Amino acid sequence: MGKILLAAPRGYCAGVDRAVVTVEKALDLYGPPIYVRKQIVHNVHVVADLERRGAIFVDETDEVPEGSRLVFSAHGVSPSVHDQAQRRNLKAIDATCPLVTKVHHEARRFANSGYQILLIGHEGHEEVEGTAGEAPEAITVVESPEDADRIELDPDRPVAWLSQTTLSVDETMQTVDRLRQRLPLLIDPPSDDICYATQNRQAAVKTIAPRCDVVIVVGSENSSNSVRLAEVAEEAGARAYRIDDAEQVDWSWVQGAETVGVTSGASVPESLVDQLLEALSVHGFDDVEVVTEVEESVIFALPPELRKDLKAAAAAAT
Repeated sequence: MGKILLAAPRGYCAGVDRAVVTVEKALDLYGPPIYVRKQIVHNVHVVADLERRGAIFVDETDEVPEGSRLVFSAHGVSPSVHDQAQRRNLKAIDATCPLVTKVHHEARRFANSGYQILLIGHEGHEEVEGTAGEAPEAITVVESPEDADRIELDPDRPVAWLSQTTLSVDETMQTVDRLRQRLPLLIDPPSDDICYATQNRQAAVKTIAPRCDVVIVVGSENSSNSVRLAEVAEEAGARAYRIDDAEQVDWSWVQGAETVGVTSGASVPESLVDQLLEALSVHGFDDVEVVTEVEESVIFALPPELRKDLKAAAAAAT
């Protein structure tokens, strides 16, 4: 009989829950179609489910018919995207995670104070594009510790760093340390940019991985925090695999294993973890121990545009 160590916390964070519920409530309140710019969160199953309910996902605002309702994804957008939506008379609902919005505020504040900003993150990721768009003249993206030696800076202007919220905590600090060797006066963000959920899920994986032969991470390929969880598990000493769902498991991965770790990224519904646990049970892993690193209690209110209309609809119904 094999053992499963089930990491907690795992799965949906407050920002993802808020974004998904925003689209669901918008569909219920206004009716389909509701347009969504980019994937609302980086999970193929969540996106497919919302599509079945009447959400239409687009890459850019110019694909949305004028006057339609458009939801901005949890990853955030740049001011230019807000402007484009306004020009097309789109009724925008901003589902940006409040923790990403906080980084946007920091970017504007540093830029307005004359700082050069080093944004640690992955070039091309929606969150990085949105944050960089807040102050494009001031921001340089730094993808790795090696990048720290290559970036060109104005020696006469102060430098601060910010980061994408879904990165590996350890890798980010390696990059910051490398930057600080070159820039001793580098200014830190006013508060930690890597989100609480990302840190908690990585800490939980660090706790279980040394006790596991294999760690399976449920999460999509384009989910930065899910990919990082697999990396963190490997760094902690386990073989790690990332899957979208139980159907993608190669059962040779767990042959000869005594203990399998299971976790999921911050945009993954718990139903996908349940399916994996059922599949593992069929293959002899039916002793499940939940390993809780920390309890989470963060809740974010829905976007104000949606709250206002929900309140009006409730009042009209009474």
